[in-house]
Amino acid sequence: MRHRIATIALGPILLWQGRRVRRTVPLLPEPGGPREGLSGNGAPLRLLVLGDSAAAGVGAATQADALAGQLVAALSDSFQVRWKLIAQTGATTQTVLEHLQKIEGQVFDVVVTSLGVNDVTSGRSLDGWRRLQGELVALLRSKFQAQHVLLSGLPPMHKFPALPQPLRWYIGSRAKQFDSALEALAANGSGSEFVKLSYTMDVQFMATDGFHPGPAIYALWGADIARRIKARRPAAEGRLEHTS
Repeated sequence: MRHRIATIALGPILLWQGRRVRRTVPLLPEPGGPREGLSGNGAPLRLLVLGDSAAAGVGAATQADALAGQLVAALSDSFQVRWKLIAQTGATTQTVLEHLQKIEGQVFDVVVTSLGVNDVTSGRSLDGWRRLQGELVALLRSKFQAQHVLLSGLPPMHKFPALPQPLRWYIGSRAKQFDSALEALAANGSGSEFVKLSYTMDVQFMATDGFHPGPAIYALWGADIARRIKARRPAAEGRLEHTS
């Protein structure tokens, strides 16, 4: 209730600051480099990285330094990774879901998602976000036969240097709510795993826009996901252990 009252009272300031951030924060490009490929040796692993500008690697110079590249590199010592990246700046859970519904189905053993920031900033309701995320997981497990879906949580937006106060507080509070909802979804037998993004958001490790990760954060993120994949998919066996 206090949060709602404060939001109403600060409405004009939040609106003005939001517009100012859109005008002043530099729009960084998505890095160049392959968005699919085959890498490594060992048991075969079909991997999809899916989502928004962070999934696309904004803040890195090349895809090799971005999330997909760092993750594939971390897995290549144990698996032969056939990987694909489907990501776009500005993507929301709704737009990704619509895209996946239109394209031809393809089998992936593991899917890693990065979604939520644009849902928060676009004003998506918490209930709507929860419903769409559930639909996304169900589609990935049915149409794309994903056995292991890793849902990356929202970053700590209350620490983003690009956002002024009180906008940072407001956006950060909503991001925490969305993050908790995503964690609960993964815990409730949806067939997915939640990945908490608790990595440092020190400005020296972020992109120059003060909003996206830099290569060091992408490396931590990729290493964390690779560890989770290896824990549930022994390289020697090349098969996923049973999950609920």
